[in-house]
Amino acid sequence: MIDRLIDRRHFIALFTFVSLWMGTPVAAIPPAVAASVAPLAIQADTIQPVRAPDGMVVSASVDASRAGADVLAAGGNAVEAAIATGFALAVTHPFAGNIGGGGFMVIRFPDGTATALDFREKAPLAAYPEMWLDDSGEYSRTKHHRGALAVGVPGTVAGFWKAHQLYGSQDWESLVRPAIGLALDGFVLTDRLARSLRGFVTGRGAAYEATMNSFSNEGRPYSSGDRLIQTDLGRTLERIALEGHDGFYAGETARLLVAEMEREGGIITLEDLARYEARERTPVHGTYRGYDVISMPPPSSGGIAIVEMLNILEGYDLAAMGHNSAEYVHHLVEAMRRAFRDRAQYVADVDFADVPLHGLTSKDYAARVRSEIDGAAAGVSAPSDIVLVYEPRETTHYSVVDGSGMAVSVTYTLEGGYGSGITVPGAGFLLNNEMGDFNAGPGLTDARGLIGTEPNLARPEQRMLSSMSPSILARDGELVAVVGSPGGRRIINTVLQVLLNIMEFDMSIGEAVAAKRLHHQWLPDQVGIESDGVSGATAERLRQLGHRVSVGGSQGFAQSIMIDPETGDRLGMPDPRHDDAAAVGN
Repeated sequence: MIDRLIDRRHFIALFTFVSLWMGTPVAAIPPAVAASVAPLAIQADTIQPVRAPDGMVVSASVDASRAGADVLAAGGNAVEAAIATGFALAVTHPFAGNIGGGGFMVIRFPDGTATALDFREKAPLAAYPEMWLDDSGEYSRTKHHRGALAVGVPGTVAGFWKAHQLYGSQDWESLVRPAIGLALDGFVLTDRLARSLRGFVTGRGAAYEATMNSFSNEGRPYSSGDRLIQTDLGRTLERIALEGHDGFYAGETARLLVAEMEREGGIITLEDLARYEARERTPVHGTYRGYDVISMPPPSSGGIAIVEMLNILEGYDLAAMGHNSAEYVHHLVEAMRRAFRDRAQYVADVDFADVPLHGLTSKDYAARVRSEIDGAAAGVSAPSDIVLVYEPRETTHYSVVDGSGMAVSVTYTLEGGYGSGITVPGAGFLLNNEMGDFNAGPGLTDARGLIGTEPNLARPEQRMLSSMSPSILARDGELVAVVGSPGGRRIINTVLQVLLNIMEFDMSIGEAVAAKRLHHQWLPDQVGIESDGVSGATAERLRQLGHRVSVGGSQGFAQSIMIDPETGDRLGMPDPRHDDAAAVGN
């Protein structure tokens, strides 16, 4: 059964679910009590975490989680396990796992100090702000998001290499070897991955011969239970294992990548690859009712937005409002509305823009923003203020904790599912379409959804804005949880709600991850709530407050770890929304 099910709150929640299933009106529960709980539409046996006394890895693939857990079992630390997991995901989760993309890593050490590694992709040297305009001067969404011009300089291998150089002691080659084995020997396709690959190779992947060679069975889609062997990718990984950073950014792999850029009309050169470096940065740090929240700084917008929203919400008694009650959702949405407005207006790569990080994350600023919120009416989001561009949801996240208490939170991506769809011939890896995260062009902000504000325009070597939000939660000097999610801009609000579920509602990690989620991002002015996330009466009350509400679908895959405060065990929680996700501990 669910941990602490006999707790009054959980008893009422279970009663609510059973009543709905049997057709009993929820009104049979006293309104004040019913408002304080969220429907539990996920079966109890699906929200049990995996328990282990020493190390834990949670990712979107059981093979990748096992690769990381094996490193921990062999004496490696959490950073080294994260590297092995990331390389393995490049083989077993080609939808978003990658060596042709980029991302972020947040590390908390056993002594409580923390750091962050930025291996976000960069714009090539030939990039310029107007590059998405066609010959007539009109914005071209196709150029911006499809094809070789949409490919940014990859950062994943450089990020993993820098993490190892700084914080690893195990042999580098040993961390890449599990991925090499999975590529050369193959692995068995799950139902989920087989369906995903079928859609890819019968869709946009069909335009590229190397993609079809890598991800189809002689032109036919693979089926569940088939073994996927990726020989070219295995050879690329062998070069990385033997040559480290230069096994990707120089030599044969670099030449193959640039040759494909030249064939497809891209602009990445050997110089772009040679110049790429991952950066170590200071994490964003916030506090909430005695907890410490550690997250990613720019060019990720996630850490700033999460801390800003927590600061705003700290001024309310959210627990008294009740989880996913109309009052709770209303105040959550109003905090989201304002944080996403600030995200679009101020946040970009700090190497190119003056981002007011400390101001946006200050308690004083949150108090001023909170004073704008009307508890009885929805705010207004106007296109004349800020309009957000589309950001694909196809990232992946994984979490690692080792026996010493070192914690690593990693989110990385190809941008869209399978990135650009372009596989480098002879190298076997997919390239990102991350340039689509730059703004459309100078002054192009309009009601259609374009944005042309200055900070996030494409410039040589600038890193594009991101919503990825790998985060770590601590309290009184002790590690509490490691959290993150894929999902485009929904990442930020997914992570926010998992954190609130732990901090405000005392949920177990299973409950915190499984609980229903919602999203608002300033524009479009729409509240999206997961299926069964609120009752019909709650949705109607939100509409009466002035919110536009839609209910349906799902949001995010929060592969998370929590520390049992009594035993110190690592509790690994794969998100039940992702049936391939797995936690492996030791």
